[in-house]
Amino acid sequence: MAQDWLGNPITATDPATVAAIDDHVLGLLNYDVRLLNILPAAEAADDCLANAYAGLLWMMSETGGIPEQARSCLARAEHGRDGANARERRIADVLRRWVDGELDASIALIDQALAAHPRDLAMLKLHQYHDFNRGDFAGMLRAALGSQEAASDVGFLHGMLAFGYEQCHLLEDAERAARTALELRPDDQWAQHALAHVMLTQGRIDEGAAFLESMRGRWETLTSFMYTHHWWHLALFYLSQGREAEALAAYDDHCWSRERDLSQDQIGAVSLLARFDFAGLEVGRRWDEVGDRLRARASDVTNPFLSLQYLYGLARAGRAPEADRLLSAIGAEADRAGAEPVWRDVALPVARGLAAHAAGDPETALGLLEAPLGRLAEIGGSHAQRDLFEQVLLDCLLRTGRLGRAQQVLEQRRGYDPDGAPLNRILAGVYDGLGLPTLGDRARARVDRRLARTVALPTHSV
Repeated sequence: MAQDWLGNPITATDPATVAAIDDHVLGLLNYDVRLLNILPAAEAADDCLANAYAGLLWMMSETGGIPEQARSCLARAEHGRDGANARERRIADVLRRWVDGELDASIALIDQALAAHPRDLAMLKLHQYHDFNRGDFAGMLRAALGSQEAASDVGFLHGMLAFGYEQCHLLEDAERAARTALELRPDDQWAQHALAHVMLTQGRIDEGAAFLESMRGRWETLTSFMYTHHWWHLALFYLSQGREAEALAAYDDHCWSRERDLSQDQIGAVSLLARFDFAGLEVGRRWDEVGDRLRARASDVTNPFLSLQYLYGLARAGRAPEADRLLSAIGAEADRAGAEPVWRDVALPVARGLAAHAAGDPETALGLLEAPLGRLAEIGGSHAQRDLFEQVLLDCLLRTGRLGRAQQVLEQRRGYDPDGAPLNRILAGVYDGLGLPTLGDRARARVDRRLARTVALPTHSV
């Protein structure tokens, strides 16, 4: 029986279809644009697996609903079902359950697929995708550990382990797994990403920037999400280093330069612009440009983590009608019978708080945001991504004059950004306002030392 490049059984015999299946699995695991080769191959044949993969890819495109293309792929996969093996039929069932809105049943089928074929890393990737979106970070790790024995020779498995460990705050395990992945495959993008997370969380700012700069020559063939997200992380390092011009250039030339209608590129732009604002950078008309693209998201409640950032971006861009429409859609989803409780308990109050903050009402925003932020992990997203909402809360404390509480938050944040230029500038002002000028001077001295180290760093063209 024929096999894919990981050794999983396939029934396709046409060389072009087999090549497209392998391209898809490799591209999916490493965020390479070759994953798209499955789309024309699926249209050209009724191969069950090729069409199941194509349909799952459409489902992961986060278009705001069930893409019609996914339904077409499912129909072709079912047409080719009789000639498929048990593994391929199960993957088609994974797609069918997801298209029908039965996500729990779809994930249960993924578990069955991995139990039967633990080297089916495409299914593992899909499992982690769902776990991440549901805030089940232990599930991400558990799924990857289930394939560890069978696929320890595959670098991508270790990259997926690394991110699972990192999201569970097991940073030493995460770094060890990421470095194992990079030893096996130096261009492993998810391992690079996991290691960048570790370095950011541990305050290894200069090391993180240098690491990503050393890797960026490997990013040109990546999907828009992975390309822009790597640059998003690099922009965060630049911001902490006080390299403001380079952070803005990273945004303009890379983070907001590719698929501007793609969900992940959009939320990356929103969260980075907000961070620039909080750091005191002048962003000009950049919010307007993002708002133009977000108008199509005004009723998108596919995922609470995404919807909250769409809402904030629309509100910050002055798109009040669209922001109001999305806030209403979030409220309707929170009230819908059968909706996940996270919409009611977390997403709706956070959405109202974000809208109030964007409207210049930090007092109201503070009251709305404080309680649900303790459960924020339930909406999904990474620690670094969800930090946007924590920074909005901090800005509310500052704008409402709650300097004592702001000092507490800022000093805690210094644990993972000890010499960050924006953080210490804000902290200096807080200490001055609290009547603690000596501590304010210390914070200013940290900024000076940080900028002096930045000047001494090797220069890189962004």
